[in-house]
Amino acid sequence: MRTHIVWDWNGTLLSDMPAVLGASNAALSLVGVTPMTLDEYRAQYEIPIPNFYHRLLGRMPSRDEWLELDDAFHLKYTELFPACGLTPGAEELLTGWTAGGRSQSLLSMYEHEQLVPVVDGFGLTRHFVRVDGRRGASGGRKAQELAGHLAALGDGIDRQRTVLIGDAADDAQAALSQGIKSVLWTGGSHTREKLVHVGVPVVDSLAEAVAVAEELAR
Repeated sequence: MRTHIVWDWNGTLLSDMPAVLGASNAALSLVGVTPMTLDEYRAQYEIPIPNFYHRLLGRMPSRDEWLELDDAFHLKYTELFPACGLTPGAEELLTGWTAGGRSQSLLSMYEHEQLVPVVDGFGLTRHFVRVDGRRGASGGRKAQELAGHLAALGDGIDRQRTVLIGDAADDAQAALSQGIKSVLWTGGSHTREKLVHVGVPVVDSLAEAVAVAEELAR
């Protein structure tokens, strides 16, 4: 079997950090947090997201606050999403990987029923053997979703030759929990300084991420 890539979506293939920042600031304004710059957001961001809010508030949000923050975030994100595009070069990388006879899939923490038409709208569905969004509650971690994703791929992939490419420490931790490798890139939700401590390769472009993934899976 050849190398299989599991792609992250938000902040990786999709260049949506301005929308994420705008939505986060809109939500956090409800609890008195002043607007952040993108650099400030990337330095503070953490998964699971309630921990991110804890860092900014100095306490864990209450259940009611969490629901209000989550609803406000998604409402504003939906408003800002139409201005988002793919990360430059992403489509070419997907096309080249498929043309080389290798497989790839997509796993996102974006809600599944919303993710599928969005990916299709960008004309990318044809590149993936499987597209999965989050089916569990909002604000969680990726490990459980990755477990289901890999189980659904089944014998179609070799886990020893499977690499997850993402932009967050949680991506690498999810990969480790499922016995696959990972590469993190610095163009999404985390700063390089936050990623280098995770213990997996950290790169500055998606093209480099693909090249490193292929090396890791040899």
